Amino acid sequence: MQQQQSNGVVENGAAGSSNGHCTDDVANGLTLNNTAQEIVRIIGQYLSSEGLNRTCDVLMNESGCRLDHPAATKFKIHVLDGDWTKADHDLQELRPILGANNNILDMKFLLLEQKYLEYLEDGRVLDALHVLRNELTPLQHNTARVHQLSSYMMCSSIEELLQRTNWKGKGKESRVELMQKLQNFLPPNVMLPPNRLRQLLEQAQELQSLRTKMQLNLKTFIQRQHRQLLKVLNDHCDEVWYCKFSPDGTKLATGSKDTNVIIWDVNAETCTLSLRKILEGHNYGAAYISWNPDSKHLLACGPEESPEVWLWNLDTDKYLKVSQSPEDALTCCAWQKDGKKFVVGGIRGHFYQCDTEGNVLDSWEGVRVNGLWYRNDGKTVLAADSHHRIRAYVFEDLADQQILQEDHPIMTFTVDKNDRLALLNVATQGVHLWDLNDKNLVRRYQGVTQGHFTIHSTFGGCNQDFIASGSEDNQVYIWHIRNEQPIATLPGHSRTVNCVAWNPVYHNMLVSVSDDCTIRVWGPKEHVPKPSGVS
Repeated sequence: MQQQQSNGVVENGAAGSSNGHCTDDVANGLTLNNTAQEIVRIIGQYLSSEGLNRTCDVLMNESGCRLDHPAATKFKIHVLDGDWTKADHDLQELRPILGANNNILDMKFLLLEQKYLEYLEDGRVLDALHVLRNELTPLQHNTARVHQLSSYMMCSSIEELLQRTNWKGKGKESRVELMQKLQNFLPPNVMLPPNRLRQLLEQAQELQSLRTKMQLNLKTFIQRQHRQLLKVLNDHCDEVWYCKFSPDGTKLATGSKDTNVIIWDVNAETCTLSLRKILEGHNYGAAYISWNPDSKHLLACGPEESPEVWLWNLDTDKYLKVSQSPEDALTCCAWQKDGKKFVVGGIRGHFYQCDTEGNVLDSWEGVRVNGLWYRNDGKTVLAADSHHRIRAYVFEDLADQQILQEDHPIMTFTVDKNDRLALLNVATQGVHLWDLNDKNLVRRYQGVTQGHFTIHSTFGGCNQDFIASGSEDNQVYIWHIRNEQPIATLPGHSRTVNCVAWNPVYHNMLVSVSDDCTIRVWGPKEHVPKPSGVS
């Protein structure tokens, strides 16, 4: 077991409602509640986007609503006009409306970045230099990106500038993109996201489809595939910290405090495991494992004091150690989706991107990492850090942005195959599901006991419609992804269950590992071994 640690608006003398967009008294004497106000605003946005501006104006006037907060409306106008002085002033006006977690610094940085690049394109080098030295640098924010921006001073032509920056140039297109980035920091009650009605309709359609699948999957799960204990393996001689199936589903890797990683072959027909080989010598133990997409190479990290990451080739049994310094603490890792790069990091501020020979290609200083994941674009790395958040890092652009914020430490996290949902084990809170695109908390799963120990959960099932997690109460919990209450609880371990792995190809098969030194294999009832002598 590893221990880790709205403001009202006054219009024509009428006091504004709590969301700042509708007056309490409308022309026809009706009073709209918050839900009705939100519906009116969404319909108004759709009418406006279709060019029905007069109809939208009538709706807004009759309801007493506004599409967006006046300060946000002004801000958008000034951004699209490239009036950076007024946009900055609007930003300060927005500050009290956005509350404590307002990300004003991120927004201001994006504004100044656009301003700087536009000055460079216009040939106003001195003005660009002034922005760089006197506005961007004093923010002391994303200094790596500031250094990259300064290098664009050396571009000899507009063409070179656009090529090196991968920027669309001064004008409407780049400013619209900028506004979309800025809008990610504005809550819907301040400014509606673009195409809100279309998004909601698509989500409703998706929800209806998922509900149908959920009913079928639950019926199948409960009636035919209810998990039973198939086998207990005792090949590790100390706490077992981690388990993970290979992407092709044919192998399982387990890591232990006993310094060994064991590779198991999977028999899909019988849902059994047979020992394939033992990878020895992980001096601090093997606390985390990441498979290369080729299912032949894997990375193994130790617990918080470990400076080493081991890279194994299972075909040749060759390995190499990835370590820059004995002072490193490298406790988590992730492979790029094409298997050509990987990232490693730890809670002492070491964060590297490496090639398959273990050479460090890039580093990011000062990021205290306890979980990593490559997104499907092959560039963006998600990192859970010591500030209870997950941020996205793009090494090649030296850019980062916040994705989600928790109130308590994020012990571990994983992401589904669609690159949309993140499953977090949060200290003292349990298992949380986040939408990475909408950046909102979707669900809190009930039942599991999660304190300050490292527990890994998993997505599973044909469409990853199920979730499983270990627990400090020695049990495995299983939920349907859309149901906060567990649909199954698997007892049997005698100490904390540290990790659960669901086979990504052979969905009947589930494995759990524990501080009780055992590996337990779970599967359908028909695969339970019969007592000797029973035909």
